[in-house]
Amino acid sequence: MTITQLKYVLAVAEHKNFTLAAEKCFVTQPTLSMQIQKIEEELSIQIFDRTKKPIQLTDIGQKIVNQAKNIVVEADRIQDIVEQQKGFIGGEFRLGIIPTIMPTLLPMFLNNFIKKYPKVKLIIEELNTNEIITKLNNGHLDAGIAATPLLEEKIKEIVLYYEPFVAYIPESHHHFQKNEIEVSDLNLDEILLLQDGHCFRDGILNLCKSGDRNEASHFQIESGSFETLIKLADEGLGTTLLPYLHTLDLKESDALKLKHFKEPKPAREVSLIFSKSELKIQIIDALRTTIAGVIKGAIVFQNVQIISSMSKK
Repeated sequence: MTITQLKYVLAVAEHKNFTLAAEKCFVTQPTLSMQIQKIEEELSIQIFDRTKKPIQLTDIGQKIVNQAKNIVVEADRIQDIVEQQKGFIGGEFRLGIIPTIMPTLLPMFLNNFIKKYPKVKLIIEELNTNEIITKLNNGHLDAGIAATPLLEEKIKEIVLYYEPFVAYIPESHHHFQKNEIEVSDLNLDEILLLQDGHCFRDGILNLCKSGDRNEASHFQIESGSFETLIKLADEGLGTTLLPYLHTLDLKESDALKLKHFKEPKPAREVSLIFSKSELKIQIIDALRTTIAGVIKGAIVFQNVQIISSMSKK
């Protein structure tokens, strides 16, 4: 059997469809099917149960897929070793970034990175944390930037920075006159949240020690945009919390409504995450160094308390 054949097996296992797997592998469906059939004949077993829709792995097929993933990763490592030995930093690199980090962090480092490492082709996707984890484990991403810790067995984390939560409180609110606020000042029923699926939302719920909201309130809205939450707060419909970097771009009149927490400031941990196989580690190190160079001037907070970004079970 060949590495290419194993990649075809992995594609069918992922997409549960021969035609779609062939498209993803840039071959014809008959070619892909014939190569998988050759493996099955060589091993005298059936990897896939073709009688089911969608196609399912057989019990032995699942074991083969698990081993095939390891073999493909180790094969890729050979090219990686050669490139590291040559000191080559280039090629395609797929990076996933969560939505509450992408708009603020990416403009800070992207231009510097592509100028310093022109041979790297960065392919950047905005994905939620679960999507990043899935794609890292499937080999469809080389790294991600997300709030941590994630406690994922197959994923390694390198902390980039700690980003404090900042309260946005409109002038009509009774806490507006305070210079600093405390976590105990927060009322979950007043806080306008991002929609479910955002880890920043989960961080706020964990910060408030409770995920329960008053069902008797007049309305409940969960948005995918900090800008929407800010506008609703300005209409007197509540308060919201923002990540620190997002506050740097607010206009002066809005910045006056920001209230920082007393120390230790609640904050999220932001990390570069990647598979423990450490493929393309030279590019990962280049990313880490570039981000560290631009972020140290923007975030200088030391006395912080890390709030988990993981949703409560």
